[in-house]
Amino acid sequence: MIVAVSKIKETMDLKESLLEEHSKKQCDKIVGYIGSDKKLFAGLMNLFFEGEYRITQRAAWPVSNCVKNHPELIVPYIKQMLDNLSKKDLHDAVKRNTVRLLQTVKIPKKYHGQLMNICFDFIQSNETAVAIKAFSLTILQNFTAQYPEIIPELKLVIQERSNYETAAFQARARKILKL
Repeated sequence: MIVAVSKIKETMDLKESLLEEHSKKQCDKIVGYIGSDKKLFAGLMNLFFEGEYRITQRAAWPVSNCVKNHPELIVPYIKQMLDNLSKKDLHDAVKRNTVRLLQTVKIPKKYHGQLMNICFDFIQSNETAVAIKAFSLTILQNFTAQYPEIIPELKLVIQERSNYETAAFQARARKILKL
């Protein structure tokens, strides 16, 4: 007699797992555990939005990678993510991972203006980290197809910022200006 063995998913305490170790291996473990499960992803998003500072910071990477694998998971959280990006005391890891994932997902039209404003603010700020600026540039570039009227403003901002930015910013800016 052959007995069918079902594979039972081991339960994971997401908060404990985020605090356990901050590494690619741990991030991949969390992402693998969540998979495409909306309820598990909701638990991660709750920690991302409501967790203490360190938890929020560490949740950002798995959130980004979950969305990379399953973009549909982020749809219910777009508005909350944009509102979160507007917070003044937000850790750069949270900003970076948020704009990283937003550059690759379809944003509902009702949020386009808010996201464009956030991205323009990021690229014009002296305090914004270069990776956040680079992802913001890509988001704005993505919007130029639908909103060609932002092209002159984007060009102007790139030209104004170019002398004050890193080589990484300048490289991304040149790529965008060519397009």
